[in-house]
Parts: sequence; C-alpha cells; structure tokens
Amino acid sequence: MDETPDPKQPPKDATGSPQPPRGGQGPRSAVPGIGPDRRHLTSESAPHDGTPADMPRSDGTSSDMPLPNMPHPDMKSGSKPPVFNLPSLLVAMLALLIGLYLVETYLLSDQARSRLLFELAFTPLRYVIPLSAQGLEWLWTPVTYSLLHGSAEHLIFNCLWLAAFGAPVFRRLGPVRFFLFWILSAAASAFFHAFLNWGQETVLIGASGVISAMMAAACRFAFPAQGAMQRLQAHTLPRQGIVEALRNRTVLVFTLIWFIGNGLIAVGIPLIGDGSQAIAWDAHIGGFLFGYLLFALFDPVSAAKGRGR
Repeated sequence: MDETPDPKQPPKDATGSPQPPRGGQGPRSAVPGIGPDRRHLTSESAPHDGTPADMPRSDGTSSDMPLPNMPHPDMKSGSKPPVFNLPSLLVAMLALLIGLYLVETYLLSDQARSRLLFELAFTPLRYVIPLSAQGLEWLWTPVTYSLLHGSAEHLIFNCLWLAAFGAPVFRRLGPVRFFLFWILSAAASAFFHAFLNWGQETVLIGASGVISAMMAAACRFAFPAQGAMQRLQAHTLPRQGIVEALRNRTVLVFTLIWFIGNGLIAVGIPLIGDGSQAIAWDAHIGGFLFGYLLFALFDPVSAAKGRGR
C-alpha cells in the first residue's frame, strides 16, 4: 500500500518496494523483490470497524465472577473516571511507533530508509529462497514489520485503535503476556498473509494485524453476557467461550461488521479514502482469528464456571 518513501516527503499509500543501498553497502540477504524493479509494498490499514472501549488496568485478580464493585486502581475514592488513562508501557509502545515513523520519514536518507525496510519489513519472498542463501531477516521480520508504518494516516489510525483495544487487553494480560501476545499475533498475521500470497512480491508493514488480534481478544471478555458494559470493570469479567461469546449480541454484531468491512476491502471497495491504498485485509483476518481462537492460552483470569474455553 505504501510506496517507497521519498526522503523529503512522508511515504504515501501505494504499491512500491525499497531499493537496496548503493556503493557496495548492499543488504546481507539475497532476496529478490526488495529492489529497484520490484514495486509491491503493502501495508496494513487499521480496521475501521467496531466501538473502542478504554478499560482499566488489571490488578492481577483472578476470579470466576465479575467484580463490579472493584475500584479502578488509578482512581481515588470519589473521583470521576479519567477520560484518557493508558498503561505506561502501552504509552511507551505508542511512542515507539510514532518515533520510528518520524525517524524514517524525516531523518533518514532515501538509501537508509530502503535499508530499514529491507531489514524490518515482511515479505513472503524470503521463504521461497533457501535460508542459507540470505541473512537472518527472515527470523525477525514476521514481528518487526508491525512497528513500521507507511503514512501519517496509517500511523494515526493504528495508534487510535491500539489505545482503544490495547488498553483493556494489556490490563487483562499484564506486560509479559501482552508483549508475547503482540509477538505471536504479529507472526500469525504475517504468515496468514504469506499463505495467501506465497512467493509474491508483497512487502507488509503495519500493526493492524496485531490490533485485529486485540479486538478479537476483547470480544472474549470485555462485553458482559448480561447487563450493560461497565467500562472500568470490563477487564475483570470472566472469559467467555468461543461459541458462547458469539451468543452475545454486541460481540456478534461487532464481528459481523468487522468481517464484512474486510470483505469489502478484499474485493476492492474502500471503506476510507479513494481506494488507491493496498490494504492487507488478509493479515487483519489472520490476526483476528488468532486473537479470538487462542486468547485463552494467554488469559490469566479464569473462565466462567462450566463455560467454554
């Protein structure tokens, strides 16, 4: 979606790919498709569906029942809930995404930017070439691509959705499980994209697959099966089962809208913009399936007694 960035302007969402550095400073990996004649750069655009829900920090309590009267750990007695209240580590993660974009766009030369994309972006081409014939980029790029963004719009949308859905998931899982969830959901999104684009020249960047996984994870616990949602207590609710969660009307409607939106993107109907952006809808779906189906493996809070996994 994002063309190879110009050193004087932010990269635009379009097809394109990085060129290797000149002057004998070429990258280690011999991977075709990331060079001057290969121009298929795809970035994930943030999903534009669903209702953000900013929820409180977890205090580590495990319970089989909701805890509606537990005070938010960052609130003083009698105070109103803060409008913006993100965990400090999540704020640091947002700062990292913004900082990387600013450095790439405004401080790096065109040659350095191409090298950065070569080293950190994901492409299915790496996995049809013998690993012995290239460097180690194949090892870390299934995760590091999620830290890069191709345009200011791409970055802003992803940061907003990360703040909305990353906060309740972070409070639910805690920092160690959260970052493990990030790493594995990024890889799941990348390889789902690779499975559907095997051997192609696409280059994938963006955190949208990870954010899609967080949206799906929130569907398993943040929306109570009965009664109105309590924003400041949602992270303490028992986990709902895979099938059980879909009986929740809020979750069902959100999920249907989410998949319809990505289906429209897949057939070339843009939800936002003029349709010139190449959006990695398949990476979104890979992340969502990972987060919804495998959330229980990361969740430290017990499921409701006698209910699903």
